[in-house]
Amino acid sequence: MTERTISIWFFIGVLLAVYGAIILAAGIADWSEPGGVVLANLHVGVWWGGLMMAIGGVYTWAFAPKRKGSRETEDRSQKR
Repeated sequence: MTERTISIWFFIGVLLAVYGAIILAAGIADWSEPGGVVLANLHVGVWWGGLMMAIGGVYTWAFAPKRKGSRETEDRSQKR
């Protein structure tokens, strides 16, 4: 039996994606009535939330735990 570990970067990616979704939702909700902040017309919450979701998605995809029948596992078994 082989031990499989999950990279911490996978969980960081999930966390970034979840926080990004929350910030994006708040930014969209605030779109029609922006606060009295200078440069509120830039809608930073929407941009920042989208960026965090994209980065989180990349990290989640790149560091996702490999499945048992993945190509990487098959390549290793063929080399032996």
